[in-house]
Order: sequence, then C-alpha cells, then structure tokens
Amino acid sequence: MSDDHTHVQEFFTARAADWDRRFPDDGPAYAAAVAELGLREGGRVLDAGCGTGRALPALRAAVGRSGVVLGADLTPAMLREAARAGRDRDGALLLTDVAALPLRSSSLDAVFAAGLIAHLPQPGENLRELRRVVRPGGVLALFHPVGRAALAARQGRRLTPDDLRAEPNLRALLTGAGWRMTSYVDEDTRFLALAVRDA
Repeated sequence: MSDDHTHVQEFFTARAADWDRRFPDDGPAYAAAVAELGLREGGRVLDAGCGTGRALPALRAAVGRSGVVLGADLTPAMLREAARAGRDRDGALLLTDVAALPLRSSSLDAVFAAGLIAHLPQPGENLRELRRVVRPGGVLALFHPVGRAALAARQGRRLTPDDLRAEPNLRALLTGAGWRMTSYVDEDTRFLALAVRDA
C-alpha cells in the first residue's frame, strides 16, 4: 500500500465512528447534489469514496430498485459504519481504491464523489480512471456540502490560487482527464462541479 493510501486510511479510520455525528445536517445537501446528476430509473451509479455512505439512499431513490448503486471506499472502518447505518441496503459496498476500480469500462451512467478530489494522490490519473468506468455522455459530480472558503475556514487555512477546486484549475484537470465541465457552483452552503464524459 502506498504512503498516500496509508495516510488516507489512517485519517478516516480515526474519524469513522463519529463521522455522521460530526455532520448531521448534510443530508439535504447530498440529496440536492444527487438530483443534479439527472439519474433515471434503472441507472447505474458509483459513489466514489463513499465513506459512511451518506449519498447512497439518495442515489438508490434516484435509480430505483431496478438500478445499480455501488459505494467504493479505501477505508474498511468507513464501510463498516456505512453498513452499521444500514446503507448497505441502498448500495453494494466495495473495499477498493478508486484509482483501480474492479468495474468494466463504460459500465456506469454516473459517478458521484463527495469530498474525494482533495484525497486523490494523482488527481489527473484518478479522474481518468473514473472516466473509464462511465459510458460516453455519462456524468461526474464532484461535491462537498460546504464551499471552498467555508471548508478552508473550518480547517483553519486560507484559500490559495493553486487550490485544486478553484474553477480554472479544476476545469483544466477535468479536461486533461477526458471530462467536459458543464457547471460549477462554489458557495458557502455547497460545492458542486458537474462534468460529462465525451465520446
């Protein structure tokens, strides 16, 4: 396991048991972001870096019982909390690295990724892997329940021009990975960038 993976696992393992209690009011923001994916009954969607699975109920509601919902995470403790909360009933939980997904190419309609991009060791390559598993015309949502400035304040840091999620930086990163950004929202109450996989 790489040092990056070890760091991510250590960070989230230490916080897994309290994660949902720390952010109890995020549910509506997750549901609103999932709604913007435009999923349909019978759709196939991955929650990449699903953590405790907070998006899984909304994703299941969007695709219905005939759809496929997958939640992938690198940290066993986060997946245990997802199962403990009963969210494994809304989607199959996969212990895996989103940089090497055990999924067929072009097999999904969409990928939802909450808070993931900041934890990717090689964002360009990792976004290319997410593109691989999405069909042409499929959608990627990069989401956070608070905007960049609010998150920086929460973490006690300042925003800098090299912030990966700043619009010009993120647009270039997505373009380089084969995605076309279609919308970008960065406000106090949410961050949401949507991108489409071109053919």
